[in-house]
Parts: sequence; C-alpha cells; structure tokens
Amino acid sequence: MKDKKVVFMGTPSYSIPVLEMLIENTDVIGVVTQPDKEVGRKKVLTPCKVKEYALEHNIKVLSPKKLREEYQEIIDLNPDIIITCAYGQIIPEELIYAPKYNTVNVHGSLLPKYRGGAPIQHAIMNGEKETGITIMYTDKGMDSGDIITEETLEIKENDTYDIISEKMSKLGAKLLKQTLPDIFNQTAPRIKQDHIKKTLAPVIKKEDEHIDFNNSQEIVHNKIRALSSTPGTYALLENNRIKILLSEKTDKEAKKEPGTISEIDKDKIYVCCKDKEIAITKIQVPGKKQVPVKDYLNGVKKEKLLNKVLK
Repeated sequence: MKDKKVVFMGTPSYSIPVLEMLIENTDVIGVVTQPDKEVGRKKVLTPCKVKEYALEHNIKVLSPKKLREEYQEIIDLNPDIIITCAYGQIIPEELIYAPKYNTVNVHGSLLPKYRGGAPIQHAIMNGEKETGITIMYTDKGMDSGDIITEETLEIKENDTYDIISEKMSKLGAKLLKQTLPDIFNQTAPRIKQDHIKKTLAPVIKKEDEHIDFNNSQEIVHNKIRALSSTPGTYALLENNRIKILLSEKTDKEAKKEPGTISEIDKDKIYVCCKDKEIAITKIQVPGKKQVPVKDYLNGVKKEKLLNKVLK
C-alpha cells in the first residue's frame, strides 16, 4: 500500500493513531486539520494535535477555515484516497469524489446510530452498553454513506469518555488497516444504512455541560463520565462554577433536596440526586487544576460544604 497517495483529514488527538497507521503503511502526502485556535487566558494561537504530529513527520498541512470554499488545493495534491477521522467540517461533494478511491471515514459509532460530531459522548450519556467503529464511504449526507465494516466495543459501567476514546482510536486504526487492501482492490462491501434507525450525536454545547441533580443518579453519573475529562460537567455552588469530572454510584437513598451535599468523607463528596446519592471523586474549582476530591478537601473546611446545594 506504500504506493497509494493519501490525504488525511482529522483534528483532535483521538485521530492520531489512524494517521500514525497511515504513515506507516501508505504515502501520506497531506494532512488537513482545523485552523489554529486561541487557547488559555492569553489566547495563544495553538495548532491542534494532528497538525503538530504531521509537521513532526514533515507532512504538508492545510488548515482551511471554510472547506466548502477552500478545497481545490487538496484536490491539486491528487491523492488516491482521502481518509477522514474526527475532522470537524462537512466535506464538499466535489472533494469527496475527487480521488480514485473517493473518501473513507473512520466513525466512532455503530452506524446508523449516533451520526454526528460527538458519538462517543452521546453513547455514554445514554447509558449504552456497547459502541464501536464504522469504516464507511463518505457521501454528501452526515455520516450517511455506505458501511464497509464495523467492530463493536464494550462500554463498562464506569468507563469515561477518556477511556473509551483511547480504545476507540486504536480500534479505528486497526480496523482501517485491515480494510484498506479491499478498498484499494475495489472489493470492499457497500452496505446501505437503514436510515429509519438513525440517531444523532450533535457536538456538545456549553449548555449540555450543566448537571441537573433533579435527574436520577444513573442519568447524572452517565453525563459526568461522558464529558470527562473534557469539557467536563459543572454545577454552581454559591454562584461558583464547579467542574465535576468523576463520580461513583452509591446505594444510598437520597433524603434531601436534589443537589444537596449530604456527606463528606476523606475522598468523596456525596450529593443527592432525584433518587439516590452520587459520590463525586474528582473536581475542578475556578482558577485551579483538576484534582481528586481527596486533594481538594485538604484545604477546605468540610463543615462549610455540608448541606450546601449544587445547582
């Protein structure tokens, strides 16, 4: 496959294992990522992880602001195939079909479930017991193209986004490597999706990060682990935005108003949900780093927290 010219399109660190595999097995002639973003309080213009990785390997990088208007330079590279993985913009039809083998996407769900930009987060949030990787042909719709192959991955009760994301990124690289020979031989299957069964996984918005303790323990726990460690869920404590990054389910029945801090021990803060209490084990307070609750409590008077309400 070393004779096959590939353009890779991806942005977060999640997609690096796929790029790494392509560099080892094909001729990656270009990488397309999202433009550099301002990061931190000083708003330092910072490249994404994929761009950094590509430049380390002396690969040409393109970062169009509006791909729909700025795709000709990618076509001019004359790739045999375009591979996408968590790129972040809709691919215009003119670009999809420009290469000989068209465009193939490594998608983080078992299609047609969870089409969109945040499939892993939504699968965990919804309490799914499994997810997986789909290798698919891209078409002009959102994750609606023909399926080539899929592989399932178990989601355990306390798996977070970070855990599943790492497993999925490696699975995606492995499955794509297995599939590429059939794609290049033009013997890969094309399985039509059942569009009636589709579900959506839109990108997480700021308002999605808020925790409502009026929900059940199950819903609260799933949301916390779905968004850990980035962007993280939050609740307000006396108008301070407290990020909640890890939690554990308990068997304790909630006996106070939802959101009430009912108990504190050396490494957990217990909060009432609609039905049961949930134990918070990792948090981030304004201006500080993410820390285990045990470390946070070292500098806090526990009695001042008891019976406070997270809203």
